[in-house]
Amino acid sequence: MIFFIAMLAVSLVLDRAVRPRRAGELRLRGCVLHLLVMTGLFGLLLAGSGSAAIAAIAATTAMALFVVTSNAKHAMLGEPLLFSDLALIAALVRHTRFYFTALSTSQRWLLAIGAVSVPLALAWLFVPRPTPHLAGLALALSASATIVLLFAGTTFDSLARTPDVEADLARLGLIATLLLYWLRWRDMRDPLPCPAVGVAERDRALPDIIMVVQCESFADPVALTGDARDALPGLTRARRTASQWGELGVGSFGAYTMRTEYGVLFGRSEAALGFRRYDPFLTALGETSYALSTRLRGEGYRCLFVHPHDMRFYRRDRLMPAIGFERLIGEENFAPGRPDGGRYIDDRTLGASLGDLVEAATEPTFIYTVTMENHGPWDKDQLTGAPGGLDGYLDHLRSSDAMLDGLIDRLSGVGKSALLVFFGDHRPSIPGVTKPGDARHTPYVMLRFARDGRIETGANDRRDLSPDALHHAILRNLQRADDGGAATLADTVAVFRQPGV
Repeated sequence: MIFFIAMLAVSLVLDRAVRPRRAGELRLRGCVLHLLVMTGLFGLLLAGSGSAAIAAIAATTAMALFVVTSNAKHAMLGEPLLFSDLALIAALVRHTRFYFTALSTSQRWLLAIGAVSVPLALAWLFVPRPTPHLAGLALALSASATIVLLFAGTTFDSLARTPDVEADLARLGLIATLLLYWLRWRDMRDPLPCPAVGVAERDRALPDIIMVVQCESFADPVALTGDARDALPGLTRARRTASQWGELGVGSFGAYTMRTEYGVLFGRSEAALGFRRYDPFLTALGETSYALSTRLRGEGYRCLFVHPHDMRFYRRDRLMPAIGFERLIGEENFAPGRPDGGRYIDDRTLGASLGDLVEAATEPTFIYTVTMENHGPWDKDQLTGAPGGLDGYLDHLRSSDAMLDGLIDRLSGVGKSALLVFFGDHRPSIPGVTKPGDARHTPYVMLRFARDGRIETGANDRRDLSPDALHHAILRNLQRADDGGAATLADTVAVFRQPGV
């Protein structure tokens, strides 16, 4: 009993160390949920090991790992551990190298030693007597049944009804917030299907090529460093000739590509997504009718998804065909392009391939691309003179800028009307240079090309948007890109109107 009580007490102390945390005591209902979950965990570990001491140490260690992980995530990305992060465990196993490149050599050795020593220690300390195992099982079942009964009533109905993770963390604690947010997410229902649109009398008004480029960790370096000498010529040119451009107010920092990607592809706001906002790809199959690719395929477009990486990441291999992409072009379709041995396909090589796809297109084509070159960590020793790999990041950023510049040239000379949309999915997390509390916006540009090669600048409007608003801005910009377009902007918006977003 003493081990069990000590475990509960220490877990509460650990919970108070979670950041961010405002002053004030843990609310009673949050404390109750915390204690019940920890009791259930202790019971499971006791049922498995037969040792109360081992169960208490293991449960406390698990709580400590959650706290350390949450605080590390908050320091790096500006938000605590979320229930949706647990879905990444499978990705961590499948794509070990992708995540472990962010760890130092010593950290990798510690993980390896722990992965071997912990199971051996548990096996050595295993207690074969049946009594403690049965007691642990009974304790776990009792705690679980109590949680189920409490949620079946009205005890927790008023808690965490809308997403506000920092406030809920302060009121309820980490464990209760994780559990409540998962339950609220699970209870959410798919939205009503987005109505299909008709193609009659509209196909002539749409551009031959629609290309959307989601550039990994792309940000305006002048906004990061404050040094005008870091300005990117391709981005400068694109802003000068764009029909519309501005800042994209992404909701995450340093990671979570899929949140921005979902907003642009599906046009659903964070408010509409509710608890699905933290990883909207987990429930995207229930919202396929909202996808830009689904709607454009209904307009007669051939839809291609290009991503020079493993398509199984975020389950894009399943999601993208389900939302209308008939061809997926992944890393196996590219030869390594960077002469310096960078770990991802470089953006110059990717841009050349995109230009080839445009030239080869014989029918209206929608190409959505997610780049990889700018993905961190950036090799600190590749270039010197700046903290946290800033010089390495800026080197990759110049490659992305060259891709943008090259795409403008290719689309100007291809003899097809086109709409090009280029944006950064989030800012990079570079220690000593950027931090989560800073501004999070990234640049976006939209350029329209006529068949004769002219770039239709129009009003060159600056409009700052959210990712879901960019989705709708793309739809509004699908006017005829060559001379004498008959469709009006109002017509185009009416055709693509999406309710309930």
